[in-house]
Amino acid sequence: MKKKLFGFLSFAVTVAVLVGMLKVLNWLPTAIDQSTIRKYPSIEAVGAKLGIREIYVPSYFPATLGWPPAEILAQSKPFEAVVMEFKRPEDGETALIISQSARPEFAPDMKIRFTEVTEKIPYALKGREALLEAGTCNDRSPCSRISWDEDGTRIRLAMQSPPLELIRIAESMLR
Repeated sequence: MKKKLFGFLSFAVTVAVLVGMLKVLNWLPTAIDQSTIRKYPSIEAVGAKLGIREIYVPSYFPATLGWPPAEILAQSKPFEAVVMEFKRPEDGETALIISQSARPEFAPDMKIRFTEVTEKIPYALKGREALLEAGTCNDRSPCSRISWDEDGTRIRLAMQSPPLELIRIAESMLR
């Protein structure tokens, strides 16, 4: 009986040590390389930790959205990217996603999924060529998206609202 108990106990300790080692090995690369994608507590922390020179933030912000961002993800390797997610205070749903990236194909706004794009038009955004899209989201509510390039950075906003509010936010991001 003692042999069985000792065997079981040694097996449990071995498994616990192995799980602990795997957790450390999984954590180690992110602890060493701070430039890969991770969550940040504030926009200022992103700038300080990653050295991203320009983080585009709107100066106009509708009262229907919560500030500060509910979630901020950023990286500097393999390319610079910042994603900010904003939620509606009344229901906690994601209502706006702002992203900027050194790669134009980076599109992290999957929490706001278009079920149908009804309009896709070029739009002059304070002298910049932007692409404005309007349509409906998963729950048939209006959705809009706008994207443009700013000094080699692709900026993309997606919002659960008609385009007018989104355009006001986008314009407030530019000087």
